[in-house]
Amino acid sequence: MRVKRLALTNFRSYKELDLEFTAGPTTFIGNNGSGKTNIAESLIYLAYLSSHRVSTNQPLLALNTDQAIIRSEIERDSRTLKVDLEINASKANRARLNGNPVKSQREILGALQIVYFSPEDLDLVRGEPTDRRNFLDKLLITQSPRLAGVISDYDRVVRQRNTLLKTRAPQNALEPWTEQLIQYGAELSAERVKLVDDLNPYVAEHYRNLNEIKTASISYKSSTEGLTADVAENVRILQERALEVIKQEMDRGASLIGPHRDDLHLQLGDFPAKGYASHGESWSMAIALRIGSYTLLKSEGADPVLILDDIFAELDNQRRQQLTAVTQLAEQTIITTAVESDLPPELLSAKFYVSPGKVSATNG
Repeated sequence: MRVKRLALTNFRSYKELDLEFTAGPTTFIGNNGSGKTNIAESLIYLAYLSSHRVSTNQPLLALNTDQAIIRSEIERDSRTLKVDLEINASKANRARLNGNPVKSQREILGALQIVYFSPEDLDLVRGEPTDRRNFLDKLLITQSPRLAGVISDYDRVVRQRNTLLKTRAPQNALEPWTEQLIQYGAELSAERVKLVDDLNPYVAEHYRNLNEIKTASISYKSSTEGLTADVAENVRILQERALEVIKQEMDRGASLIGPHRDDLHLQLGDFPAKGYASHGESWSMAIALRIGSYTLLKSEGADPVLILDDIFAELDNQRRQQLTAVTQLAEQTIITTAVESDLPPELLSAKFYVSPGKVSATNG
């Protein structure tokens, strides 16, 4: 899989931008604030229908505009797929596949598969559970785009159920929402448990490859004991637990069971990574999670585009070498950097220079 063409209209700092890509590594070089990360962000948004930097659409739109457009041509399985996305400030986004409108923007999920690595990935180790849940859910969507609907439906049910709990709605009003929370929650939990089990050996291997002394492992930490990759069993367990906590939920005005309260546990040696990992160990764990994700997807037959966003300056030589090695596995890698000399020569075969609102093949 590779991106052949990317065109942006009123996206972030780009009024108009039209780029053609080749296979292999393509590097965008520019000062901080020049707009190079905006290019990476547009591809991330196209892959997930969300940004890795902001939670709403408005910051994605150029100043004094109410719409941005991402147009792309993606080559996969020896054919070219045209994917266009219209991002709107005050109405639903709209998308097209090969020029034809689709009913829901979610229909374009899976057209572009990516694995990205950015400085914010330290939050996977040091941040809150929501950062790690988001990591898992984006990887699930990459594996199986239909799960975006399950995740979206689950989030909607939790919000509605919490509203009813806060207003002390009667039991009969809560029941249909509780049933949906259990059904969607059981499926999402099962998918996450299976994903973490599959990902764990890859994370351990890549962490070990960074010459770290401690062993690394990951596990799924559920707020409800006993959940597994079996949906039916999860439904049974969550139904029992729902009866036990309903009074507490009414008192607190919040849903106390379900995957919105779960976490991805990261272990280094005998201690949890969060709170115990050094700065270097935290970077190694973040790298292991991302490269592990990439190699897991490759093992399943996928060929995602690798995006390395402004990351090389953060890493020492050993960790840079690990990232450089994984680019050899990817059909296409897109890299952004502020300093050209931070990158090894093999990643500079195709390069662009970025200044505010402008991308050029020459420097100056």
